[in-house]
Amino acid sequence: MQNEQEVKDIVKEKYGEIARNNSSGCGCGCGTTSNKNAGYTIMKDEYTEMDGYVAEADLGLGCGLPTEFADIKPGNVVVDLGSGAGNDVFVARALVGDSGKVIGIDMTEDMIAKARRNNEKLGYGNVEFYLGEIEAMPLEKETADVVVSNCVLNLVPNKQKAFEEIYRIMKTGGHFCVSDIVIKGELPANLKKSAEMYAGCVAGAVQQDEYLEIIKSAGFTNVEIKKTKVINLPDDILAQYLTKEEINSFREMKTGIFSITVVADKKDKGCCDDGCCKN
Repeated sequence: MQNEQEVKDIVKEKYGEIARNNSSGCGCGCGTTSNKNAGYTIMKDEYTEMDGYVAEADLGLGCGLPTEFADIKPGNVVVDLGSGAGNDVFVARALVGDSGKVIGIDMTEDMIAKARRNNEKLGYGNVEFYLGEIEAMPLEKETADVVVSNCVLNLVPNKQKAFEEIYRIMKTGGHFCVSDIVIKGELPANLKKSAEMYAGCVAGAVQQDEYLEIIKSAGFTNVEIKKTKVINLPDDILAQYLTKEEINSFREMKTGIFSITVVADKKDKGCCDDGCCKN
């Protein structure tokens, strides 16, 4: 892949196109396909029966249901990272009720515009969408009771900085629940260097153990995987990057691509957490 700014530009272009075309199945949540309207949603989980679901906000770009394990309460302030057209924001809004607040952050102008249009139709006064990057969010520290994200942190080149920012904006005693893509084993070189596969949340995936270690090193505690789902890339997608022999080799290596839903807490620091109890 390219440097961090070039990667961000690729992602912005890809997701801006999805927002402008009102299409789905062509970014995170599907891998990639040469036919932009083919509608692959191999990573997507089903939202349609959830309270607060808004069809116009669902572009099929997720890989889990982070609100399922987020323990969102009425009155909470919830921040959704990579909020897209507002899918998880509106589901979270149904959980916080009129007394809470939900903030969506996205770095793609077209997505923010689409999300704001969706919210104007719904008339929610306690929902806001801000343009910004996850590594430098336009929010004050200790803003959120709960942070959620759906198949987006995978797209951030500097994941360590992203989780440090989540820690900064989260209230002490708060928690997060994110769904994301991780791998076990090695991806073929042609997949790893593909801009399309990066935008499809595959090439940017890190090893599962590394992902969990990044979370812990940012200061979070009680890190736990709540749900794991195997992601199988179809041969017609792989064929865009690999020969038939390479596809067979990839299958034989049994490299694992997984959607995981992870929770973690920002706890109060006790005396011994900063070493003051040690002799």
